[in-house]
Amino acid sequence: MIRFGLDRLLADPELRRPLAGKRVALLAHPASVTRDLTHSLDALIALPDLHITAAFGPQHGLRGDKQDNMVESPDFFDPQHGIPVFSLYGEVRRPTATMMDRFDVLLVDLQDLGCRIYTFITTLRYVLEAAAKHKKAVWVLDRPNPAGRPVEGTLLQPGWESFVGAGPLPMRHGLTMGELARWFIATLKLDVDCQVIAMEGWEPDAAPGYGWPAGERSWVNPSPNAPNLSMARAYAGTVMLEGTTLSEGRGTTRPLELFGAPDIDARKVIAEMQAFAPKWLAGCKLRECWFEPTFHKHAGKLCNGVQIHVEDPAHYNHAAFRPWRLQALAFKAIRRLQRNYLLWRDFPYEYEHDRLAIDLINGSEILREWVDDNTSRPGDLDALALADEREWEETRRPFLLYP
Repeated sequence: MIRFGLDRLLADPELRRPLAGKRVALLAHPASVTRDLTHSLDALIALPDLHITAAFGPQHGLRGDKQDNMVESPDFFDPQHGIPVFSLYGEVRRPTATMMDRFDVLLVDLQDLGCRIYTFITTLRYVLEAAAKHKKAVWVLDRPNPAGRPVEGTLLQPGWESFVGAGPLPMRHGLTMGELARWFIATLKLDVDCQVIAMEGWEPDAAPGYGWPAGERSWVNPSPNAPNLSMARAYAGTVMLEGTTLSEGRGTTRPLELFGAPDIDARKVIAEMQAFAPKWLAGCKLRECWFEPTFHKHAGKLCNGVQIHVEDPAHYNHAAFRPWRLQALAFKAIRRLQRNYLLWRDFPYEYEHDRLAIDLINGSEILREWVDDNTSRPGDLDALALADEREWEETRRPFLLYP
């Protein structure tokens, strides 16, 4: 049976012994729970040998109540526990000196989705940098990467760093938060006291979860639009929809598992995808669907779209599924069917006003230029991505904690 880092810390007084007499803070979100679904803040405060003095929340907040990008969370005082809760997605993204002064050791207990753009990993980088500056310790309570070990996508290019691009990672990086902490420390050459409380029993290649312990753990949304494992599997591709005029399903019950718009023909899009790059459709099943978002893009309008199915073992092949290529192919199909379709959304994205959101999301202009070039072929994007994927496989190897 799998045990997360939090489970091990709660169960083992010897593991906690170095925290005795220290002021301890927690960085967490709604999915920071034990197996019995007790929130980590409640579980840790209940321990008589720990002194919890503050908590921190990432994007969407400690309570996960903020729906969308650029919707900030305020600091607040937790009346139940009598501690301040500081927002790292409010007035600041990096913890201030005043915040850092409230603790000696920061516990990081964040469920990630295994995708570079998911901002919890950027927050991890920022707290590691702050801890190095202020001589604080960081303990990462490790959790599974629900997308597993596969790697996909081009590396973020120099100069494209942002809150949705913490460093030269591919879109689908295949690391846990603990492994990412080790990589950040080495890459950024940080002098910081950091420990990873590793999981026990995590088998990232084991069916049926392939990264997520399906049948052993309940899924709790780490962010409002991450409702299930299917979304986590598709997210390294569907997150790119945030940089387009297409709906990514926000305002529906299946966000980031489907895409569409009032003015596309989904059957033609699927047929064009199959004709242009059939190998990129491997490992999943595409189905035409109709939906009407209740909010966000195309709210109140009937959209024709495509749902990506990756839950049924009859359809899902973990090793073959490549969500980044799949979504790039969908963009290419729409461009080939409607040359002048207004695909790219030009709007502020994560407080960036000068660069297109699709480029910020991808960490370069490479994917957008491939989509818009009417002479480009699948092999052109493959050649660029495969080189980066092989490079990352070697780069990450020293930081892996699990077989």
